[in-house]
Amino acid sequence: MARPRQTIVSLDDTPYYHCCSRVVRKAFLCGIDNSTGENFEHRREWVDSRILELATIFAIDICAYAVMSNHLHVVLKIDADKAKGWSDKDILIQWHKGFKGTLLTHKFVKDEDLNEFEHKTVNDCVTQYRQRLVDISWFMRSLCEPIARMANKEDKCTGRFWEGRFKSQALLDEAAVLSCMAYVDLNPIRAKMATTPETSDYTSIQRRITSAIKGEQPTALLPFVGNERLDMPNGLMFSVKDYIVLVEDTGRIIREDKRGAISSTSQDILNRLNIPADNWLKITTEFGSLFKGAVGSLPVLTEYCEHLERKRRQGASNCQRWLCA
Repeated sequence: MARPRQTIVSLDDTPYYHCCSRVVRKAFLCGIDNSTGENFEHRREWVDSRILELATIFAIDICAYAVMSNHLHVVLKIDADKAKGWSDKDILIQWHKGFKGTLLTHKFVKDEDLNEFEHKTVNDCVTQYRQRLVDISWFMRSLCEPIARMANKEDKCTGRFWEGRFKSQALLDEAAVLSCMAYVDLNPIRAKMATTPETSDYTSIQRRITSAIKGEQPTALLPFVGNERLDMPNGLMFSVKDYIVLVEDTGRIIREDKRGAISSTSQDILNRLNIPADNWLKITTEFGSLFKGAVGSLPVLTEYCEHLERKRRQGASNCQRWLCA
């Protein structure tokens, strides 16, 4: 039975979540329809652009994403502190970037005079918008609905384009986050849609590699900020170069369907994550089937379940088997 989203999200335990949404029709509506030969590849560009646009609106960072032929993956980080730090006016400006707002919220942003009742109405809107800007359900709704409308208009039909509910799972520690990111970034290689990470279109890894060649990191994605230190900026606690090498090493093994040599750099990361190389390959190949619920070591999984008052630790055996050396 599907769980209400509020029983899955616990910011006290983790800000990181993996979300996946699939189309409902049998045709590959975001790729090439094998039954008719019709090409819908341009729709993947719609999804890619929308993901990056929403990253500028919500207080939610994009860690990784992959737009496939009939589904999409995103790894998100909810930045609750950013939303709390926004002033009332900042909240409304952010909301107006992607949504209409109301006549009164637009008057407030323009510093026009409002009476007491109007101020109260605006304050209620600000409270509501502040909550929505850190809500992954609103993020996914804002991602999927416009794509569905555009696709249905193009197909001259009505009805659902995406499944009614998207899958989401909490990523409780850095091993879970990094392995899920690699799993998402390697989707096109596993599906034989690409042979290397840099040729994996509509993925975060391709965007990261393109920027890394220029000595940069993509502004639309959560950056890698290196090892933990004082005054730690918001980001992923690894080197972007090390992550790219790790994904490349893993992709080469998957592509050639045989055990390959993990570089010393990649092995250092796996040692830090306390994941054996064979386990890492299994996780990044079968993450979606291995883990149905929250992902992390047993101690953090236990704490997560206690906070959400769950009697059972769903997936505990696989977490123990594959994420613990």
